[in-house]
Amino acid sequence: MDYRAAKHFILAKLRAELSDKLHYHGLHHTLDVLRVSKALCESEGVQGRAITLVKTAALYHDCGFVKNKHAGHEYEGCLIARASLPGFGYTHEDIEAICGMIMATKIPQSPSNLLEEIICDADLDYLGRPDFYPIGLTLFEEMIAYQLIGGEHAWNRLQVSFLGAHRFHTRTNRTQREPVKQQFLQELKGLVATYEI
Repeated sequence: MDYRAAKHFILAKLRAELSDKLHYHGLHHTLDVLRVSKALCESEGVQGRAITLVKTAALYHDCGFVKNKHAGHEYEGCLIARASLPGFGYTHEDIEAICGMIMATKIPQSPSNLLEEIICDADLDYLGRPDFYPIGLTLFEEMIAYQLIGGEHAWNRLQVSFLGAHRFHTRTNRTQREPVKQQFLQELKGLVATYEI
């Protein structure tokens, strides 16, 4: 399993093919998810080959955006993983585990094991971090660019609904991120309440 070669391949593909309208789902997001995934593997006690599978899934989890559409990007990402990873020595079992992680990130998230929980939490880690608002703004800009949302009021209502429904899965993020996320949820609820006046 040549992780370095797979990483080089997918990062080059993302740099070359991602739309510049992807203010949130750009290369920077993939690298953030990779960084957080590694940290979560360490704190959750994941070791050995499993770490490489998680890191590979982090790199590939949003590569389906090269098709420049939001709906079904997880499935597209699995197609790219299945087409490219055998060339880097990944086994069928490795690739199915990676695709399981990619598909688990589809909203609403549906992880069925610890590795999938790690990818899901890494993908939405920012919900409980100090950079929540600036990162959220990039998602708002992207949704406007793709005509997926009407404006700021609709966006803040969506955030309240999304944060209210979201749950962190790993012990680490339930402890470290959930309390901060709840603060943001209360702030946004307060803001949205003023819209009714």
